[in-house]
Amino acid sequence: MIVVFGSLNTDMVMQVEKMPRPGETVLCPSYQMIAGGKGANQAVAAARVGTSVKLFGKVGDDEFGRTVLSSLRASNVDLTGVGISKESSTGCAAIAVDIHGENMITVASGANFSAQEKEIPDFLLAKGTTLLLQMETPAQENWKLIHRAKKFGAKIILNLAPAHDIPQDILQSLDILVMNQIEANLLGLYLGFEVISPIVVARRIAANYGITCIVTLGKQGAMACSPEGSWEVKAMEVEAVDTTAAGDAFVGVFAASIEKGMDLPTALRHASVASGLSCLSKGAQTSLPTNQRIEANLQKVAPPRRSV
Repeated sequence: MIVVFGSLNTDMVMQVEKMPRPGETVLCPSYQMIAGGKGANQAVAAARVGTSVKLFGKVGDDEFGRTVLSSLRASNVDLTGVGISKESSTGCAAIAVDIHGENMITVASGANFSAQEKEIPDFLLAKGTTLLLQMETPAQENWKLIHRAKKFGAKIILNLAPAHDIPQDILQSLDILVMNQIEANLLGLYLGFEVISPIVVARRIAANYGITCIVTLGKQGAMACSPEGSWEVKAMEVEAVDTTAAGDAFVGVFAASIEKGMDLPTALRHASVASGLSCLSKGAQTSLPTNQRIEANLQKVAPPRRSV
């Protein structure tokens, strides 16, 4: 089972010809309202490939919240752990997507910042559970949950998105840390590494803390560093329509692949294919692929190679 503690949002997606600069207004013909939030997206990504997923978080008592929950139910995500906030509205993200599929995102956290780790019972954090977290819920709630999950034996995967510093004891408690290039560089600065590059950060974290550190590299694929060695996986070559869900597709499918018992290189390959497929249509949850689609496209990404 995968337990996700994370955010649930409504995404307002706008297709623009170019991203606005500071002080500039750009026009677009229309917008779409789509269910999103990193926690919800990753929960759906994992559920779509046949994994049992329980999601814990908060939405507001509003139409946005009801729409988000309806979308999640349709993807077979267990929502018994999602609470309704009477004080805060459902989180909302404004997403601009340009003609190259690149995105710019601003998130109003809303009810996500009232999510509490104590809502997750201890028995769900036992050995045999994979706990998946991101950084769109309060950091202190994440840290408390990670300590508790470590105590009870769950496998812990943290997606450091958006970027945030991490206490040393939290790093040591993780099994797997996933970041993009920007997040990796910012964490390297916080940790005081004298050489700042995503690959150096990943290698050093794996060596210093004894965990697996994965850095996604956009069109260059991803790299995973673990105490047992390092692997590089290529990105699936696609004509991107919208890259909004690429990171969440990667993380959710990677977590599901590990939960199914795949080794690290195999899980990386499945995650890379899922990430590429998610770029072929608009929106976050609406673009996440099924296991059947991933398997059908697996040959488009070469098996990961060992890196020295």
